[in-house]
Amino acid sequence: MKQQLIVTLTVLLLCQASMTLADEAHQHHDEHEEQYSLVIGDDIASSTGIKTAISGPHRIKQTTRFYGNLTTAPEQTSHVRARFSGVIHSVAVNIGDKVETGDLLAIVESNGSLKNYEIRSPISGSVIQRHANVGEVARDQVLLSIVNTDYLWAELRVFPSQQTSLRAGQQVSISDGTLRFDTKITHILPAEQSSPYRIARVRINNIDDTWFPGQLVQAEVVTKEFDAILALRKSALQNLDDKLGVFVKEAEVYRFIPIETGRSDTDFIEVISGISADTEYVVTNSYLLKADIEKSESSHDH
Repeated sequence: MKQQLIVTLTVLLLCQASMTLADEAHQHHDEHEEQYSLVIGDDIASSTGIKTAISGPHRIKQTTRFYGNLTTAPEQTSHVRARFSGVIHSVAVNIGDKVETGDLLAIVESNGSLKNYEIRSPISGSVIQRHANVGEVARDQVLLSIVNTDYLWAELRVFPSQQTSLRAGQQVSISDGTLRFDTKITHILPAEQSSPYRIARVRINNIDDTWFPGQLVQAEVVTKEFDAILALRKSALQNLDDKLGVFVKEAEVYRFIPIETGRSDTDFIEVISGISADTEYVVTNSYLLKADIEKSESSHDH
């Protein structure tokens, strides 16, 4: 009987110790979870630029990057000559002047008829060269060169390893680091014989004259597309304790939720698990929430 009593007491003590450890672990877990939560009033969140979005399905567009430069097509440049040899009586334009089709460029007196005739612009554009002055004799030389840059062509270098993923009609975004123009690949051509690549040509609208021939550009071409059941903006992603996640908003409480991600494009990333659709999450300035949590953890450690 005495031996049985000792065994019973030992079991009770072990159970009590186990319960105490479990309570401490649960308390520590609760404290840790609190460190990943913040309460922020909507007025403060607004003033600090914290913005949210709602999670949901999204079409992911994966891209491949190409490089090239801008140029004009042959039909965009006109080298103006005199129809008949003669003395130049007047020149109406200078380098840099804008002209329209049919504008007067110069007047020449023909050597044959001794009558004046007009030289008018065959295209609209800008005067980029002038080799005509009053009193000079116009023969077969180029008097004026005019170029039209209302549109330009991006010529992108496509190397053999990239050719299978490229075709005419694909969506492409052209950028110089500041400017951006979204369009489609017009056609793909062979380059010069000695060049180890092909050329993808993309037409760019330049009616506002923000681009220029010779400008170096990069292009993001959409080479793969798929529909993600659930996706988030990549700007929302943060790392806390080596876990990738986002901050979700419930009323005025912001909680860090770890997530598992999949495929992505420039702006969005597929979510495999962690949160569900129609969840409000922080997309702008989420780093402020992370910094506040890390600051609190640092203070707690000390």
